[in-house]
Amino acid sequence: MDVALIVSIVKERLGIRMAIRDGYLTYIVNGVVRELEDEKGIVLQPDNANHLMFCVDLATWRYQSRDSTGAMPRHLQYRLHNLIIHSGTGGATP
Repeated sequence: MDVALIVSIVKERLGIRMAIRDGYLTYIVNGVVRELEDEKGIVLQPDNANHLMFCVDLATWRYQSRDSTGAMPRHLQYRLHNLIIHSGTGGATP
């Protein structure tokens, strides 16, 4: 995945125009991509808009909820489960 592209879209969603948060956002995005690939077993495809936007949405939520103890929103959980199933790691038969 193109981390720089994801960071730029996250910044647009958050309304951040300065580069002061780029380092922090880059760490969040790298963490999201690593988690999805290494822990969830999802093969992220850079040309898949669903994969790109899920990374953006998850990274945005992680940034905004950094001081919160709440669970992941249901819409993100639903999309994550769909990604796992569609990537073949959810035990689904082809």
